[in-house]
Amino acid sequence: MADARDEFRRVDAELMARGYTRMVFDLGRIEALLDLLGNPQRAYPTVHLTGTNGKTSTARMVDSLLRAHGLRVGRYTSPHLSSVRERISIEGEPVSEERFVDIYREVQPVASYVDSEAEEPLTYFDLTTALAFAAFADAPVDVGVVEVGLGGVDDSTNVIQARTCVITPIGLDHTEWLGDTLEDIALAKVGIVHKGATLICATQPPEAMEPILRHCAEVGATIAREGQEFGVLGRSLAVGGQVLTLQGLSGVYEGIHLPLHGGHQAQNAALALATVEAFLGAGSSRALDASVVQEGFAGVTSPGRLERVRSAPAILLDAAHNPAGVAALVTALGEEFDFRRLVAVLAVLEDKDVRGMLDRLEPAVDAVVVTRNTSPRAMPAAELANLAVDVFGEDRVHAVTDLPDAIERAVALAEEDIELGLGGVGVLVTGSVVTVADARKLLVR
Repeated sequence: MADARDEFRRVDAELMARGYTRMVFDLGRIEALLDLLGNPQRAYPTVHLTGTNGKTSTARMVDSLLRAHGLRVGRYTSPHLSSVRERISIEGEPVSEERFVDIYREVQPVASYVDSEAEEPLTYFDLTTALAFAAFADAPVDVGVVEVGLGGVDDSTNVIQARTCVITPIGLDHTEWLGDTLEDIALAKVGIVHKGATLICATQPPEAMEPILRHCAEVGATIAREGQEFGVLGRSLAVGGQVLTLQGLSGVYEGIHLPLHGGHQAQNAALALATVEAFLGAGSSRALDASVVQEGFAGVTSPGRLERVRSAPAILLDAAHNPAGVAALVTALGEEFDFRRLVAVLAVLEDKDVRGMLDRLEPAVDAVVVTRNTSPRAMPAAELANLAVDVFGEDRVHAVTDLPDAIERAVALAEEDIELGLGGVGVLVTGSVVTVADARKLLVR
């Protein structure tokens, strides 16, 4: 076991040496790699997901629903929280360290050859994408559920040309790569929709929806839109989540218990249901079995999405990393939690719309402890504190350099007014997927 663990660590280090955040938007390299590997991505049908917020949660729901229908599913999502193995899931579980090493050792020599022939070597994301496709073919799986890394049209995953595609809500994010308008970003994302595909599309702002509709018309794709062909008809709070009534493509599904919080997760559920209906060929004349749908949703998990990791005081983790994500988080907090005192721990990446995130967070929390996560792109705590003071006021902002100390400070601040009782106070850790990953290492055993 020790030898296997050591070998996995060596492989992980080799992957990291490619540059975890290095980006090269060129499909030629991964196409060459996959061609030499025998194009494993063509061995199974796929569902392809893009969008700004909600991709991973929706992918996990699609995965769970397909498995409830008896299919063997491979799921590829990013980024990961604690281990790169999380990106490659088969039958709902990350591949083992031993299996990850085996796949890597099969692919790595071919990748090295492609590196030697290309101007730029394969990126970290290129290689993990190829590893996922190879792992799914080798398993084998009945279907792959594949989440875009960034954008869509030039993303490494856009070699699959899936027949069923999903676009979750689009907002302004990654503008340095995708463009600084919603139209530009929508054009990048709808590039995963190829000729004859079916697109399941969330409600979008008009400036994002127009290029999506235009592209679908150009490539002859069928589109089903939230609010027209499918959507959320009703939701009520329940222990550990919510109960939904969903309008699917083939009918109404009632009594769906979703063990996740927030209206945004209900929206993700509607997208996932319509996606699975489209993939399985359900329609006006053929509905899915309601009990199987209920089973699929009941088994959904989404770590780092309003995840409670401690009680008394409650500590919640949420990976919101842009203004739209924070807005959804704040709405869910107001609807589903009854905190009389809530303190946020915030660490962000410096290339984000930090002011927009702060503006949306401010009404929901009593104080904020700003800090830094482990990403090389993290905004320094002092710089974040200056921005936060403009929004929160000096008395409500506390700057702590290290995340462990920041969480400890937030707990102390939350517990200051003992008259509230520990049942009425909480700590929210948010601002980035990296922030949540760092916090989970400290708080989740």
